[in-house]
Amino acid sequence: MRILVVEDDPDLQRLLASALRDQGYVVDTAGDGEEGHHLGDTEPYDAVILDLGLPEMDGLTVLEKWRKAGRAMPVLILTARDRWADKVAGLDAGADDYVAKPFYTEEVLARVRTLLRRGAGLASSDIEVGPLRIDTRAARVTVQGNPIKLTSLEYRLLAYLGHHKGRVVSRGELVEHLYDQDFDRDSNTIEVFVGRLRKKLNVNVIHTMRGLGYKLDEGAADTDADAAH
Repeated sequence: MRILVVEDDPDLQRLLASALRDQGYVVDTAGDGEEGHHLGDTEPYDAVILDLGLPEMDGLTVLEKWRKAGRAMPVLILTARDRWADKVAGLDAGADDYVAKPFYTEEVLARVRTLLRRGAGLASSDIEVGPLRIDTRAARVTVQGNPIKLTSLEYRLLAYLGHHKGRVVSRGELVEHLYDQDFDRDSNTIEVFVGRLRKKLNVNVIHTMRGLGYKLDEGAADTDADAAH
């Protein structure tokens, strides 16, 4: 899952980005409203953390521009604790939730998980597909209760499929949501990581759909020779 953090305080930006990456997310950052607006308008994000008090372009304007342009990614706004009017304005402009500064990092992470879960139509932080269980709070994967050790990229790929379980996800979409903006993206590497995941999980839940992509589903049938990889 790919997150954008738009925050002009460099220490707070680093804190949020580090905490999110530790949870298995891909994170892009911006230090002002203009850069944040550009990234949110041109890159596919699963969620955005947006400070309202930004230089160059304030966060409320950024949010309004995104929504007018049809950008529908969930947005969590950061506001000063005593600026209740900003919270109301942000929610009215299309924000999905807010956190008042100063805040506990764990609260922000929990609210991000909630936005991602809500966007995927999931009722719990635990994603279950047959014997597979993905604990998005701890970034932990088990099969029949046994822990599976995954690399960060393997976990991100599996978690993205998990948030979209039952839906076919194209290789291109996976590339866009698994790598940050500076990564040299190559959709062919997705096949390699899917193959590694299948071997480590050793259960038939990741299915290749011919010419379309992959689907995480307990009951789907493989339709491509890639499934044997």
